[in-house]
Amino acid sequence: MNRIMEPWRIGDIKVTRIIEIQVTGGTKFILPDATRENVVDIDWLKPHFMDPDGRLIMSIHALIVDTGTRRIMVDTCLGNDKQRAIPGWHMRTGPFLDDIAEAGYPRESIDTVLCTHLHVDHVGWNTMLVDGKWVPTFPNARYLIGQAEWDHWHAQSGPNGRGDDCFSDSVKPVFDAGLVDFVASDEEICDEVRLEPTPGHTPGHVSVRISSKGEEAMITGDVMHHPCQMARPDWVSSADVDSEAARATRENLLDRYADTPVLVIGTHFATPTAGHIRRDGKVYRFEV
Repeated sequence: MNRIMEPWRIGDIKVTRIIEIQVTGGTKFILPDATRENVVDIDWLKPHFMDPDGRLIMSIHALIVDTGTRRIMVDTCLGNDKQRAIPGWHMRTGPFLDDIAEAGYPRESIDTVLCTHLHVDHVGWNTMLVDGKWVPTFPNARYLIGQAEWDHWHAQSGPNGRGDDCFSDSVKPVFDAGLVDFVASDEEICDEVRLEPTPGHTPGHVSVRISSKGEEAMITGDVMHHPCQMARPDWVSSADVDSEAARATRENLLDRYADTPVLVIGTHFATPTAGHIRRDGKVYRFEV
C-alpha cells in the first residue's frame, strides 16, 4: 500500500494524506451497529469502503494542508512507542516521520498542528520518545487545541495526567513545552483555513473548512468515522461523548453539504478518502 497519497488541490491549497494504518474489518468496536449484515446491502460502499464480504475498510491518517505560506498538519494519528489497549496500536514502530519527509514535509517544516479533538488516534505523533521522555515531534509548530476540548480532557485526566492515557503522553508534554495555543471552535487559522464547530463526538470537536480561488473542501474529523454513516446517520460511535449530539451534528452537516461542490475529506475514510455528499432518498451516499 502506498502510504503517501497524491495531493488534492483546492484552488491554491494542496492537501496531502499520509496513511499510518488502513485496515479491513475490526471496526465493530467503533461502530457497533455497522455489522456485516447491516452494511452488505449498501452497495455504493464497494469497493473502496467495504470488501465483498461486508467488512468495512477504515484508515488512520494525517492530512497536511499546504497554503504556500503555512504547513498545517491536521491530526497526528497514533504515534510510536506508546502503550495502548488496542493491540495494533500498542508500541508501534511505524515509518510515519520518514513518510512525511518523503512527501516533502519533514517534521521541522510543520508550522501548525491542528487537533480536531484529543482522542488517542488523533494526537499520537504530537510527541515522540527521546531519551525516555515525551518531547514535541514538531518543535517549530504551534499546536492548536480547542479551549472546550482541553478543558474536558484536562478535567478527566487531572492536573498531572493519569500516567496511562494519551493526554499524559501526547497532549500535556506539548502544553508544558509552551507550544499550545487555545482556539475557538470557529477560529480562522489563516485566510484559507478556518474551524467549524461540530460537537458531540467530543465536547470541543471541530471540522476544518478550506477555501481558495472559489473552491472549497471540508476535513470531517470524527463527525463520521465511515461513509456508511451517510446511509445511516443514526449509527453512532462507541467513542462518542454525547451520541445524541453527535448524531444531530452529523445530520446537520450532511444536510448542509449534500449536493454542493464542497470536497469532503474523511479523517478515517479509506482510499480514495475524498468525494462529495449526494442525497439518496431520505439519506445520503458518498460519490468519489
